[in-house]
Amino acid sequence: MQKFIIIAIDGPAASGKSSVAKKLADKLGFLYIDTGAMYRAITYYAQENNIEENENRIIDAVKKIDLVLKYSYGLTSVFIDGNDVTEKIRTPKVNSKVSDISKIKEVRTELVKLQRKFGENNNLVVEGRDTTTVVFPNADVKIYLTAEPKERAKRRFIEFKEKGIEISQEDVEKSLLNRDSIDSTRAVSPLTKAEDAVEIDTTNLTIDQEIEKIVEKIRNNGKQN
Repeated sequence: MQKFIIIAIDGPAASGKSSVAKKLADKLGFLYIDTGAMYRAITYYAQENNIEENENRIIDAVKKIDLVLKYSYGLTSVFIDGNDVTEKIRTPKVNSKVSDISKIKEVRTELVKLQRKFGENNNLVVEGRDTTTVVFPNADVKIYLTAEPKERAKRRFIEFKEKGIEISQEDVEKSLLNRDSIDSTRAVSPLTKAEDAVEIDTTNLTIDQEIEKIVEKIRNNGKQN
């Protein structure tokens, strides 16, 4: 039976997870999975259907909708029931609610099942907030990315600005810190660094420098096995 390699990357919002994971997957020829996009998609669906305050209806929805992720040429496309929602799930409105919906136990249970299926038949680079602790606790390589709050806010502010979304950097930082608090204190699968994860502070690192550190870790693992 073939053994597939799983590289799991966790960390708070705007710590560099997506940028690093995409480029690392391309470099290694692995499948890339953005678990955060899944929770964003459910949040967007709930908001569009005015059920974001109705936990039972959200749970019912996550069991019924057809959620599909497609990765190609550095871009993850997200589809709900055949509709492309890739851009619609990355807005301040979704950001403001995604942590609340992500902490619903039944939502996490359903999405974790889907995430694990990807790892059954693929070499994988997966990123999120509980990929090293809950989704893939036995991942071959575990990475925890972090960065100073102001640097993270700056990165996310630039992303919004490039998309033409008007919001102040101060408000972005407040939103990030609020998400940090919710994500790290929720009862189900909180954001936390796995004991055997390698922590990398990305505040003053380029993406290429971050990737080199991770590749070095992969090489070291290979020597030990």
